[in-house]
Amino acid sequence: MASLIQVRDLLALRGRMEAAQISQTLNTPQPMINAMLKQLESMGKAVRIQEEPDGCLSGSCKSCPEGKACLREWWALR
Repeated sequence: MASLIQVRDLLALRGRMEAAQISQTLNTPQPMINAMLKQLESMGKAVRIQEEPDGCLSGSCKSCPEGKACLREWWALR
Protein backbone atom coordinates (compact mmCIF):
# COMPACT_ATOMS: atom_id res chain seq x y z
CA MET A 1 0.00 0.00 0.00
CA ALA A 2 1.43 3.34 -1.06
CA SER A 3 1.58 6.40 1.15
CA LEU A 4 0.71 10.00 0.35
CA ILE A 5 4.43 10.81 0.36
CA GLN A 6 5.15 8.08 -2.20
CA VAL A 7 2.47 9.48 -4.51
CA ARG A 8 3.92 12.97 -4.15
CA ASP A 9 7.47 11.73 -4.75
CA LEU A 10 6.41 9.80 -7.86
CA LEU A 11 4.79 12.92 -9.29
CA ALA A 12 7.95 14.86 -8.50
CA LEU A 13 10.08 12.33 -10.37
CA ARG A 14 7.84 11.82 -13.40
CA GLY A 15 6.40 15.32 -13.79
CA ARG A 16 2.81 14.48 -14.63
CA MET A 17 0.93 11.20 -14.64
CA GLU A 18 -2.55 9.77 -14.90
CA ALA A 19 -4.10 8.18 -11.82
CA ALA A 20 -4.09 4.77 -13.53
CA GLN A 21 -0.34 5.06 -14.18
CA ILE A 22 0.31 5.97 -10.54
CA SER A 23 -1.85 3.07 -9.38
CA GLN A 24 0.01 0.60 -11.56
CA THR A 25 3.46 1.92 -10.67
CA LEU A 26 2.82 1.85 -6.92
CA ASN A 27 0.75 -1.36 -7.06
CA THR A 28 -2.10 0.33 -5.18
CA PRO A 29 -5.84 0.21 -5.99
CA GLN A 30 -6.95 3.14 -8.14
CA PRO A 31 -9.73 4.31 -5.76
CA MET A 32 -7.05 4.72 -3.07
CA ILE A 33 -4.81 6.67 -5.47
CA ASN A 34 -7.77 8.87 -6.49
CA ALA A 35 -8.42 9.66 -2.82
CA MET A 36 -4.74 10.47 -2.23
CA LEU A 37 -4.61 12.74 -5.28
CA LYS A 38 -7.73 14.59 -4.12
CA GLN A 39 -6.12 15.02 -0.70
CA LEU A 40 -2.94 16.40 -2.28
CA GLU A 41 -5.10 18.74 -4.37
CA SER A 42 -6.97 20.00 -1.31
CA MET A 43 -3.63 20.60 0.44
CA GLY A 44 -2.45 22.67 -2.53
CA LYS A 45 0.36 20.25 -3.40
CA ALA A 46 -1.01 18.77 -6.63
CA VAL A 47 -3.03 20.08 -9.54
CA ARG A 48 -5.41 18.29 -11.91
CA ILE A 49 -4.79 18.93 -15.61
CA GLN A 50 -7.64 18.06 -17.98
CA GLU A 51 -7.29 17.95 -21.73
CA GLU A 52 -9.51 20.24 -23.73
CA PRO A 53 -12.05 18.67 -26.09
CA ASP A 54 -10.58 20.63 -29.01
CA GLY A 55 -7.87 17.96 -29.18
CA CYS A 56 -10.41 15.55 -30.66
CA LEU A 57 -9.46 14.87 -34.27
CA SER A 58 -12.97 14.16 -35.48
CA GLY A 59 -14.65 16.87 -33.41
CA SER A 60 -17.41 14.49 -32.40
CA CYS A 61 -16.52 13.92 -28.73
CA LYS A 62 -19.99 14.98 -27.58
CA SER A 63 -21.58 12.15 -29.52
CA CYS A 64 -18.77 9.71 -28.78
CA PRO A 65 -20.07 6.32 -27.55
CA GLU A 66 -17.12 6.17 -25.17
CA GLY A 67 -18.52 9.12 -23.21
CA LYS A 68 -15.48 11.39 -23.58
CA ALA A 69 -13.09 8.57 -22.69
CA CYS A 70 -10.60 10.14 -25.09
CA LEU A 71 -10.20 13.13 -22.74
CA ARG A 72 -7.34 12.37 -20.39
CA GLU A 73 -6.82 13.68 -16.88
CA TRP A 74 -3.26 14.26 -15.66
CA TRP A 75 -1.89 15.08 -12.22
CA ALA A 76 1.19 17.16 -11.46
CA LEU A 77 2.76 18.91 -8.50
CA ARG A 78 2.19 22.60 -8.01
